[in-house]
Amino acid sequence: MERRSFLKKAAVGASAGALAAPALAQSQPTINWRLASSFPKSLDTIYGAAETFSRRVAQLTGGKFNIRVFSAGEIVPALQVLDAVQAGTVEIGHSASYYYFGKDATFGFDSAVPFGMTSRQQTAWFDQGGGRDLLREFFRGYGIMNFQGGNTGTQMGGWFRKEIKSVKDLDGLKMRISAFAGKVMQPLGVVPQQIAGGDIYPALEKGTIDAAEWIGPYDDEKLGFNKVAPFYYTPGWWETSLQVSFYVSIKEWEKLPKEYQAAIEAASYESHVVMQAEYDAKNPAALARLIKNGAKLRSFPRDVMDACYKSTIKVMEEEAGKNPKFKKIYDSWKRFQREQNQWVAVAEAPMQNFMISRK
Repeated sequence: MERRSFLKKAAVGASAGALAAPALAQSQPTINWRLASSFPKSLDTIYGAAETFSRRVAQLTGGKFNIRVFSAGEIVPALQVLDAVQAGTVEIGHSASYYYFGKDATFGFDSAVPFGMTSRQQTAWFDQGGGRDLLREFFRGYGIMNFQGGNTGTQMGGWFRKEIKSVKDLDGLKMRISAFAGKVMQPLGVVPQQIAGGDIYPALEKGTIDAAEWIGPYDDEKLGFNKVAPFYYTPGWWETSLQVSFYVSIKEWEKLPKEYQAAIEAASYESHVVMQAEYDAKNPAALARLIKNGAKLRSFPRDVMDACYKSTIKVMEEEAGKNPKFKKIYDSWKRFQREQNQWVAVAEAPMQNFMISRK
C-alpha cells in the first residue's frame, strides 16, 4: 500500500512539473534580436557558431527568445560589427576583437595576439585566470558585454605567391594580415592590408596583394587560395589561437530576464566548444586534399620566426608603456602564459612530440 501511494504521488508530481514548465515559458516575454556576424555564410564552421548559439538560445527559452543571424555585409560590413552593437544598430554581434585594434590595441587580448596562447590556454585564462573580469571591465567602456564564441585553434601562416626563404623576402611584401600582426611585421618591410575574407581571393588573383592569411585548411580550401598562391606556410604565429566572441549591448543585456541571460551564457559556451571541435575534426583531411591538389607546404625559416618574435615583444612592451588599459591586461596575460608554457613543457609537449615522432 505504501509503495502504491508513493507511486501515485510521484505521478501527480511529475504531471504538475510537466505543466509548470510551459506555464513558466508562457510567462516570459517574446524577444527578437538581430545578430551581425563578421563572417560569410560560406564559412560554415566559424559563421556556424552564431547559428549554433541562436538555435540553443531559442531551445533553452522555449522559443521565446529568438536571435536572427545575419552574415557579413547583410546589415553592416564585416569589420564594423562591434561598432554596430555599440551604436545600437543590432543587439549582438559575433566577431574577432582584433579587427578593432585601431581603436585600442587592448582589443587583441579577447581574440589573438602574436605568439600568444593556444586555444586551451586562452580559455583557461579567460575562465580561470582572471581574463573574463579584466576583459569585461575593458569592454564595459564601449557599452558591451563579451562572451566566448568559438576558437579556431592554431592557424596556418597563410598563402604566398612566392617562396619565403629569409627575412629579406618580407621586404615590400603586401600581405592581408590582422592589424596587430601587421604592426609587428611592418618593421620587417611587410605592407599590411586589412581585407575582409570574401575579398581576399580576387586581391590575390589580381596581384593586389602578394600573400594572405585567413584561418586554416578547412576554410582556406573553401576560399580556393591554393589556386592563386601556391606556397602554404606554417605556423600562424600571430594566431596561436583565435578566439571569436559574442558582443552584447549592455543596455539590451540589462533588459533581459535572468533566465534569458543564463541562456546566453550557456549557449555561447556551447558554441565556443563546438567550433574548436569542428576545426580539429575537419582540418586534417582538408590539408591532405590541399596538398594533393598542388599546395606547397612550407615552414617559416628560423630567422623569420626569430625576427617576428623579437618585433612582437618590442611592440607589446612599447604599447604597455603608453597604454594603461593594455598594460593591466598584458601583465595578467603574460604571467599566465609563462606558467602555462612551463607546465606544457613538462607534460604535454614531450608526450605530443613522442607521438608525432612515432607517426
